Amino acid sequence: MTAVLAASLSSQGHSFLTPTGVEIVFVLVGLAVLGAAVLTVTTSRLVHAALWLVVALGGLAIEYLLLTAEFIAWVQVLIYLGSVVVLVLFGLMLTKAPIGRSPDADSGNRWVALGVAVVAAATLVTLVVDAFRSTWMDLSSGGGSTGANGEVLFRYWVLPFEALSVLLLAALVGAIVLSRRHREEG
Repeated sequence: MTAVLAASLSSQGHSFLTPTGVEIVFVLVGLAVLGAAVLTVTTSRLVHAALWLVVALGGLAIEYLLLTAEFIAWVQVLIYLGSVVVLVLFGLMLTKAPIGRSPDADSGNRWVALGVAVVAAATLVTLVVDAFRSTWMDLSSGGGSTGANGEVLFRYWVLPFEALSVLLLAALVGAIVLSRRHREEG
């Protein structure tokens, strides 16, 4: 099966060992997103963490553009960059989180967290590589079009998006309750 797939790909001019320019840019942007994500979770300044999150989510939008999924890229920009990060910053302002270094941001479990993160990442990478080892996506046939993405999105992923919206609403209400309780105590 793999030999047949490799032969059909090589006859079309595709090879796993000769990456195109788009694939090289995809990997470079992916490395930048990974670096921004690591900085998001390792910085001790909450506002800086939110700004590194903007960089990571913006890089993901670029990745979607490189995969010719323009609709998903703009949804990423509008919803995640526009709404979620603003909601996080709004929550930080409402709870009067410290702007500078926060001693509460470090629980002292960095090594345990790093170990769990490395094991989880290795497991995820192993599963994904094993599942898609011989898969080749032909994006020129409209696979990343708005119609195809919308059909999959509203057929299979409606419930997770609705659950996320309820979670974000609960976080906003929680931030408001915490800020009012702190104001009444003070």
